[in-house]
Amino acid sequence: MTRTPHPPTVLVLRALGLGDLLAGVPALRGVRRTFPGHRVVLAQPPGLTELALATGAIDAVFPAEAPGRTVPSLAHWAGPPPDVAIDLHGNGPESRDALAALRPRRLLAHAGPDGPPWRGEAHERDRWCAFLHAYGIPADPLDVRLPRPGTPSPAPGAVVVHPGAASGSRRWPGERFAAVARCLRAAGHHVVLTGGSGEGALVRSVAERGGLRACDVLAGGLPFGELSALVAEASLLLSGDTGLAHLAVAHGTRSVTLFGPVSPRLWGPPPGPDHLALWAPGPPGDPHGRTPDTRLLRIRTGEVATACLTLLRPVHGRARQPGPEVTRVH
Repeated sequence: MTRTPHPPTVLVLRALGLGDLLAGVPALRGVRRTFPGHRVVLAQPPGLTELALATGAIDAVFPAEAPGRTVPSLAHWAGPPPDVAIDLHGNGPESRDALAALRPRRLLAHAGPDGPPWRGEAHERDRWCAFLHAYGIPADPLDVRLPRPGTPSPAPGAVVVHPGAASGSRRWPGERFAAVARCLRAAGHHVVLTGGSGEGALVRSVAERGGLRACDVLAGGLPFGELSALVAEASLLLSGDTGLAHLAVAHGTRSVTLFGPVSPRLWGPPPGPDHLALWAPGPPGDPHGRTPDTRLLRIRTGEVATACLTLLRPVHGRARQPGPEVTRVH
């Protein structure tokens, strides 16, 4: 019996977080379209497998993760050398070398001898699409949408408020989130709170200050299917610069996102009427700092509440007029 040969493999390294994966979807889809006969494998944290497969851009996940944004080991790769290896993880030799150690037939990397220059001031989506374009792989930086999840939402139509963030510098004070939640509830909106693992105390504090019921607190880290459905069916997402903000964009859910140390020009939503990014201009800060960035603290509760209520306002008989991508505060 003749054994069917395995298809050639494209291995993509992007072993980062939720927001990084979603910002990389346009690039991943460009890879998928360019290599239709290949098996596309994404090296990333296994906890993001469900989302990665939902993009339709990959065939499998190769588990790879390391603390922070460091480069994980790929030494446990057991298959034959990849036909193509693509570094979407970073611009340094560490990620390039991790892929090169697998002896791929072709390696695409910023740090490679034929790698394009690093565009440090470009938006994350644009940067990686331009990187691929330099290798003859077209990718559309606006190709971000995800299909609706099959899981039912635990709170359809609610305003979802997510006060947490991976670092203190991107975490707007909890008492301010609570004040906005009270304002939204007073305007007749159903508000629910979400929080990731380890954010239970923060979410409970916001709930208590905001007058929310225990059933409106969805802390502790929802399973991804429920979290995705919650955001997809929400009337609005209010959050800091976190992965959930990217998930709202992917599902076409209206959002208000609060930026501090990093400008929305680098990580914000694409232009459109349904997403507002609030920030106070100034020199860039430390996105991984422990205390709230001074620019983030310049965003006041009244400004945030107004932005939320503006997006939640019904528009009868006409399409919502395009608004600015970024609202500057002073």
